[in-house]
Amino acid sequence: MSQEIMDLVEKTSLKSDPPVFEVGDTVDVHTRILEGEKERIQIFSGIVIGRSGAGTREMFIVRRIVAGEGVERKFPLHSPRVAKVEVKRHGIVRRAKLYFLRDRIGKATRLKERRPDWKKKK
Repeated sequence: MSQEIMDLVEKTSLKSDPPVFEVGDTVDVHTRILEGEKERIQIFSGIVIGRSGAGTREMFIVRRIVAGEGVERKFPLHSPRVAKVEVKRHGIVRRAKLYFLRDRIGKATRLKERRPDWKKKK
């Protein structure tokens, strides 16, 4: 009974067309920032290193390097603060969480790019 009520409440908060991306993709996350009474869009770009949760509690972690220092930010997928998620490139990965990228620096953090016809090669 209570689960049915929770599902009804969550359905109103879900985005009608959530962005489609996977772990290993390089994305630009457009977030709405409030500064006083003004609202602006700020872009956080990086590699998606993990996804977790389900429904309205679904989150994803984006990692990038700023001035030689790794910065990670966790975003709720269905938040109204996340304006849109643009996928820049798709990476080939074999894991659900890419936490091993935290230990790597420079060119070692690059992932191979997945092309549209990458599965057809034999």
